[in-house]
Amino acid sequence: MTLLETIREPAQLHDLTPAQLETLAGELREKMIRTVHRTGGHLASSLGAVEITLALHRVMDSPRDRIVWDTGHQAYAHKLLTDRWDRFDTLRQVDGIGGFPRRSESEHDVFDGGHAGTGVSIGVGLAAARDVRQKSDPARRQRIAVCVGDAAIGSGLTMEALNHLGHTKHPMLIVLNDNEMSISPSVGGLSTRLNKMRLSRAYQETKSATQRALPRVPVVGRPAFDLLAWAKEGFKRSWAKVGFFEDIGITYIGVLDGHDLDELEQAFEAAFRLGTPVLVHVKTIKGRGYAPAELDSMSFHGASLPPIDLLLIDPTEEPLPAETAPKRKAKTYTQTFVEELVRLADADDRVHAITAGMPTGTGLSRFSEHFPARFHDVGIAEQHAVTMATGLALAGMRPVVALYSTFSQRAYDGLVHDVCQNQVPVLLGLDRSGLVGEDGTSHQGMFMLPAMRALPNLAIGSPGDEQELRDFVVTALSHPGPTALLYPRDAGEDLPDREGRLLEVGRGEVVRNGDDVLMVGFGPILQRLLRVAAELEADELAATVINARWAKPLDEALIAEHAAGKRLVVTAEESAAMGGFGDGVLDALNRAGLHVPLLKVALGEGFVHHGAVDDLRRQQRIDVPGILAQVREALGASDAAPKRRPRVSAA
Repeated sequence: MTLLETIREPAQLHDLTPAQLETLAGELREKMIRTVHRTGGHLASSLGAVEITLALHRVMDSPRDRIVWDTGHQAYAHKLLTDRWDRFDTLRQVDGIGGFPRRSESEHDVFDGGHAGTGVSIGVGLAAARDVRQKSDPARRQRIAVCVGDAAIGSGLTMEALNHLGHTKHPMLIVLNDNEMSISPSVGGLSTRLNKMRLSRAYQETKSATQRALPRVPVVGRPAFDLLAWAKEGFKRSWAKVGFFEDIGITYIGVLDGHDLDELEQAFEAAFRLGTPVLVHVKTIKGRGYAPAELDSMSFHGASLPPIDLLLIDPTEEPLPAETAPKRKAKTYTQTFVEELVRLADADDRVHAITAGMPTGTGLSRFSEHFPARFHDVGIAEQHAVTMATGLALAGMRPVVALYSTFSQRAYDGLVHDVCQNQVPVLLGLDRSGLVGEDGTSHQGMFMLPAMRALPNLAIGSPGDEQELRDFVVTALSHPGPTALLYPRDAGEDLPDREGRLLEVGRGEVVRNGDDVLMVGFGPILQRLLRVAAELEADELAATVINARWAKPLDEALIAEHAAGKRLVVTAEESAAMGGFGDGVLDALNRAGLHVPLLKVALGEGFVHHGAVDDLRRQQRIDVPGILAQVREALGASDAAPKRRPRVSAA
């Protein structure tokens, strides 16, 4: 039995020796690598945060004390130390352990995370509640810590939270895990001595007394105080690099070695004793303990990772099988979107591309290689991305903002107030629309379509296949107003490449004719409808299938024409049902005075949890067998269907 297998509660860490802690850190990393080798996951960040996790749990008493993991990419060691070792092999699988902290899994998980930049706000709220409780019960002490990454620290939400914390002074610890930037020049002997001095209670009390007393000394007091303040600020900014946090009222300590457990423990303990908000800046190596991840932390950051060679952590492992020729993969919608965007940008220098810290995931890194001056990565600042695009459009440009659907939710106000109200030609590319899979509730792209349908001036489209996405890009960049395009992370239908062509905004197309059922698909789910229509022939049912293309404006005339006389109308979307595409079709049928039974195939109410996309589609009954079963149920079972040969013709 390994040492890790014996840890059921983080309180057990308090009694471990330095040698045991070093062994435990190695076992944590090996368990993560072995698990992610099978399940995928956010490996590099969690490998780098092992010592931070151990130090926090050793100086705190979770779950009484509260540890908040901003985003949650760094929390695998935390999960393993909080009685989830024996379930960790189910990471990100259906009904298994989530890839982010989940309160349903453990009382040690404070907050269901997934989006970056939320941690400090959660921590401030927890601290405010604690401080109110402690007024009535002074003996009830609680420590609160937030671990935040170097990318999330610059997000707008984090900046707002830090500004508020500097005003309220709620005692709490913020650990800034810096695993991207090089170590600041403040690292070294002088910096270490300054950190120890500034963390001491004697220094803080002397500082406060000086600030109160010196200005009161007659004649020389105020000038002396001002001189000392000026000298201190100059020294801080030249040597200690702490000006920003100190200016807003938060004590800054750093930069510390994030893999020196003893140094981390001493700093965290001292920070808690100060009774003020303290930010401890630590430098870690992303991917620590697995050489390929250390060398290429970007590739090993995300959920889909390069192959992991277990021989690098255990020479007794069976060697990897000899490589066979990789199977040819169809292009993804993301690849196709960017290919067409690059082609159009080459002919039109007004085209700019913007993303929010996701150039690789959105594919825009390829755009940046071709047009670096017209590429803008604004960091984790989706609202700024959308509003900046409005400014570009007002200046005569044709901006394209590519965001993951789940992260674009943060930009909704900018979409409403800036893009749509000003009716500017901004193209919003919503990558990862629909089910994303193993990242779970925080990442499924299921809410933006219902949220956007009410917005004036906004055209909303989704392609039936990856090549039709090219048509949408061409159309959106020619459209005089704003456009939102929804497309999944999936591979496409492996159709031959072609150049995009102009579509008519608001016009759908009939792709199959039949007399009994009308099925209207919005987006790539159209391909599943076509397979369902073929299956219905066994029931002697003939289906018309419409590729809606546009959820707004909707081709109401086309839908009404083909709905008349049908036994059932079926709408299909990979999106939340309430307020979605199906509701738009229902409204259109009501306006046309048609009272035809309507089946809405969509995602059910509530959040969709983690698991492989195919498993989730099966679970939600939006795969081909699930849709077919729903149609048969709506028709009253197949044996009640009319017994005649189907009449089917190509559109």
